[in-house]
Amino acid sequence: MKRASLASTLAMAAFALPAAAAPFTCPSRGGDIVFGQEANVNSLDQHTSSTISTRNIAMNMYESLMTRDENNRPILELAESMTEAPDGLTYTFRLRRGITFHNGKPMTSADVAASFNRYNRVGLQRSTLDNVAGWDTPDPHTFIIRMKQVQPTFIEALSSFSVPIVVIPSEHENDERQQLRAVGTGPFRLLEFVPGSHARLGRFDGYQPNTAFEQRTGFGGYRVACVDTVTFRIVTEASARVAGLETGALQAVEDVPTRSLETLRRNQAITILPLQNWWIQIALPNTSIPPTNNLAFRRAVQAALGMEDIMDAATDGNYRLNVGFQYPNQPSYTDAGRETYNINDPARARALLRESGYRNEPIVILTNRDYPPMYNAALVMQQQLRAVGINANLRVVDWPTSVQMSQRVNSDEWHIFHSGWGTQPALGALATMQFLVSPNAAYRPRDDRDDPDVMAAWNRMNNERRAEDRQAAFAAMQRLVLERAYAYPFGSLTKVQAVRSNVQGFVPFRIPRFSNVWVQR
Repeated sequence: MKRASLASTLAMAAFALPAAAAPFTCPSRGGDIVFGQEANVNSLDQHTSSTISTRNIAMNMYESLMTRDENNRPILELAESMTEAPDGLTYTFRLRRGITFHNGKPMTSADVAASFNRYNRVGLQRSTLDNVAGWDTPDPHTFIIRMKQVQPTFIEALSSFSVPIVVIPSEHENDERQQLRAVGTGPFRLLEFVPGSHARLGRFDGYQPNTAFEQRTGFGGYRVACVDTVTFRIVTEASARVAGLETGALQAVEDVPTRSLETLRRNQAITILPLQNWWIQIALPNTSIPPTNNLAFRRAVQAALGMEDIMDAATDGNYRLNVGFQYPNQPSYTDAGRETYNINDPARARALLRESGYRNEPIVILTNRDYPPMYNAALVMQQQLRAVGINANLRVVDWPTSVQMSQRVNSDEWHIFHSGWGTQPALGALATMQFLVSPNAAYRPRDDRDDPDVMAAWNRMNNERRAEDRQAAFAAMQRLVLERAYAYPFGSLTKVQAVRSNVQGFVPFRIPRFSNVWVQR
């Protein structure tokens, strides 16, 4: 977006949906929805978690200054307007009036500033604010961000809901990492949270829909809580999710295994909802410890991998091979580094192992059973590595534990971590590649010391004035990451969700959205 037209573009985006006679109203109110979530969650601190399992729940409770629409374009959320200064160094947000937190406190710019303060201290992707000089609150309804230098991608980064800067009450500013008290401004408020079991949300009767819109769009727009409660129940076994859906114990589920689809499609009480390009199946080496700190060893792993076998096992055949970190249907897609992908050459892998000086040291592959695609991908990877002479072993824990282990600086508990990148690739190249820079670079560089070449490409992605130059920087960064084997992307999978047919208005998205969803009576 050109700076001169950014504010007007955002204003127009608020009305990008087809005209309706009136804002959305619930065709039916009341009722309860139980959502079968496939992975565990141990915290609802959206500032310090990038996991899907946290985001699924938390983003029905929290809101930000900006978010994305149905097509992942930046739109305003808690702000009613945003003005960018002609020199590109100041962004002035006017806040919507009448917004209250779930505890009844009116939201002001002081709360926004406190939220930015906390994110700048503990936020998982606080590099979003690296180029920010500071922020000011000249009055209760104005929040001003001052930049160190012009950054053409700042609004793209600020509007990301990968690890968003959600707005919290100012009195929660000093809550420690993973211990944020769950009070937001969203359409649902937290009623109960039992880690490992469930989270129950209730309609927030004090919620003020965004009247700049007429319908929900993306994770913003005009949102209304139609149902009384939504319970996110942790159901890690696929068969239990299917059974719950069939009996009506679950009204919606996050994932349906491919093998169950034919039976469920014949059930008129169930609606199947596929969503392609759900996530990029990926494994990440720990470069802070041997032997995965050795480039020749990491390339040996890369050469051993056969992506068809890994993705087939991960998804029951419901996948697409995919080079890199964007989906082929996206304008930012590049196949830079394609020569590193799907090599599947055992002889080459063995030669690289000899070059690395590997001596049969045990290699720990960290994975979880909460997400079967990750576990199954790790099983096949283990077999492929053993076939070339790597002493690979699985360490299986629950999903939140695996994430916590992967984020520990200089951890010696694992060598290769299995994950899935979904929301970030959908949000674009910038949101995705932020995973590969400090703080918390996914490949765990020693003492968080980034590869300077990767960091230079990242800085160009953020700061080049022309879109084509930023795209070239992304291609360069992707090539570097793949050539230096800082990540092993396997391919993209299709997620199949499902609801009971009396659940209306539920449309698959990067996050399960329960606003504007109702139970047909």
